[in-house]
Amino acid sequence: MNGPMTEKSLVPLPRAFFDRPTLKVAKELLGKYLIRETSSGLLQTRIVDVEAYVGPEDKACHASKGRTKRTEIMFGPPGFTYVYLIYGMYYCLNLVTEREEYPAAILIRGLEVHQETDADVSATRIDGPGRVCRFLNIDRTDNGIDATLGTTLWLEDRGQTYSKKHIQTFPRIGVDYAGEWAKKLWRFCLPAPPASRKRKISLR
Repeated sequence: MNGPMTEKSLVPLPRAFFDRPTLKVAKELLGKYLIRETSSGLLQTRIVDVEAYVGPEDKACHASKGRTKRTEIMFGPPGFTYVYLIYGMYYCLNLVTEREEYPAAILIRGLEVHQETDADVSATRIDGPGRVCRFLNIDRTDNGIDATLGTTLWLEDRGQTYSKKHIQTFPRIGVDYAGEWAKKLWRFCLPAPPASRKRKISLR
């Protein structure tokens, strides 16, 4: 597994952070650190790309088809993980938002890993929800983790905030079936680092 490993340090984001309007939470997730506990220590990544899925009216949201065994976690308390499989091969990591009984979640589409050497600090970009889960070794067994407890997987705020001018907005990917809802600019990203400082990462 790639990326910096350290000992456990800061306080996880509390449930109150996730218990707010999903679009607001999605924008504020940018720059937050997503921490994954491994047998070798802590893998630290920074969130740079997310998509919001907001309630049963949102035709791109899984919950638009009703409450099912798959979507049950979305109807529960905010701050839990929602992990599912697409195309029979790629896992996707989401974080549940808003009040109980109102199904909403945020898909983590991209991460950045900062690696320091004696001469430089490089930023490795991990794009795509499937690649995110492969890098973090996330699968269906990670569905339903309470990310506010600081065990296995959680988020930390390290004081970085971004204004609207720093955040790029786009339509969500792969939801053409959702009609007008597919046009919503509910994907929020931070720009990738300059090409000279961007490195590819091996996920094999």
